[in-house]
Amino acid sequence: MPFSLPSMEDNQRVPMEKTVKIIRKSVHNWLQNYQYFSITSALLALPFSVSILLSQAIVLSSPALVPTIYNRLSVMFLAAGFPPNSEFFTILNLKLSQTISSSIFTLPFTLSFFLIAKASVIQALNHQKPSFQPSFSSVFSIFNPLLVTYTCNSFVIISANATAFCLLFLAFNFLEGFGFSSSSPSSFLLFSAAGAVLYSIILANALIVCNLALVLSGVERSGGFLAILKSCIMLRGRASTALSLAVPANLALAGIEALFQYRIVRAFHVGETSMFWMAMEGMLIAYLYSIFIVLDTIMSCNFFKSCKASPCIEQEGSRYAYRIEIAEQEKGDYVSLKVSQEQ
Repeated sequence: MPFSLPSMEDNQRVPMEKTVKIIRKSVHNWLQNYQYFSITSALLALPFSVSILLSQAIVLSSPALVPTIYNRLSVMFLAAGFPPNSEFFTILNLKLSQTISSSIFTLPFTLSFFLIAKASVIQALNHQKPSFQPSFSSVFSIFNPLLVTYTCNSFVIISANATAFCLLFLAFNFLEGFGFSSSSPSSFLLFSAAGAVLYSIILANALIVCNLALVLSGVERSGGFLAILKSCIMLRGRASTALSLAVPANLALAGIEALFQYRIVRAFHVGETSMFWMAMEGMLIAYLYSIFIVLDTIMSCNFFKSCKASPCIEQEGSRYAYRIEIAEQEKGDYVSLKVSQEQ
């Protein structure tokens, strides 16, 4: 029997087919429990959606918070040896300042309403009955693992940013030593674009690991860094599928944020509509934002189920089977994680 290796088109088609299948299943789950997801879960996420939409408007018009963080980061970048006249680091510094400011503003809503909304979706999809609607006691029973995992996720995101900055520091100082910044501006601009791509890849992979760790901690009721480690193992060979699921959800959320800026923030500064109708339209946009947060959580849960259903990983033409064994000492001094592979 002749043997043929899979082509590149086949390797690209498999993650796309899995992505489409998970999206279709997520929409089906949404329609099955439409009343619960559109009323209970979406309304639980509504305060967080309002806070994150308002935070961007407040941050952009804030005369103190963003400039303060921007100046602190500029001093840190200059002390680390980054090029002071680079447009790449100017844009990166500005976006980081806005993100940090918005995160500070929305932190109380993130640690309460956002996690409770995610817990309600995870608890609803963690049962075989399609019409299951969890009670508030069952939802709050998995809140603590989600809170612990989210706290650990924050350290992972900070570590990912620190790793990216360290690599960029080494790369740009290497280029500075060879005179690329002064003698060849076009080459320096090309390396700046490559640095932006590298930073995006590192941050995107950290975000999908943290997102899967939240779902895993809610399903298994165990949070912390162990959930993050297990999510890293589960993502082996499936990173492209996870990224293809995260891209449309984040694009939709970014589009809703842009819609809020155009319809509400611009109208507020221009004063062309009344405050009542502006508030009603703003609440509608925030509710739409909550709907997509719920849909993103449903897709994450279905992606987690697909990882659990197929423990075999196909990567680079080989097939591996892994098994995770967690052995904890009786006194609780340490936790041992064993991963066995068979080819």
